[in-house]
Amino acid sequence: MLDREALVKEFVFKAIRSSGSGGQHVNKVATKIEISFSLLESSVLNEVQKARIQNKLSNRLTKENVIQLQCGESRSQLKNKNTAIDRLINILETALKVQKQRKPTKIPRAVIKKRLKNKRLRSERKGHRKKPDLD
Repeated sequence: MLDREALVKEFVFKAIRSSGSGGQHVNKVATKIEISFSLLESSVLNEVQKARIQNKLSNRLTKENVIQLQCGESRSQLKNKNTAIDRLINILETALKVQKQRKPTKIPRAVIKKRLKNKRLRSERKGHRKKPDLD
């Protein structure tokens, strides 16, 4: 659907120091990856795709229409980079999917008859519980 290699070329990567466990190693090495993708400057996506992504991912976009993502799960910078790329491409592909139009189904005639029959039987059963009218 999307040209993965062309999209990756448009991503901007930034390595930052990761927080969390790791001891002294964490303070020396920048393993956390911050990935950003400018939606408006993209040449891979056409205007319709950009509008759809902008609409669906409005809560994830910055004011400049940039999607930012961070990954610091692994202690390896390369693993974090690959994970971030996969996540961002997955987010973009999900936003571009067009959902099928729902067709409301008609209630079958047999189901309507069954419901009315049960309703009538329940009414009769409750009616038999009343005291007889002796007028």
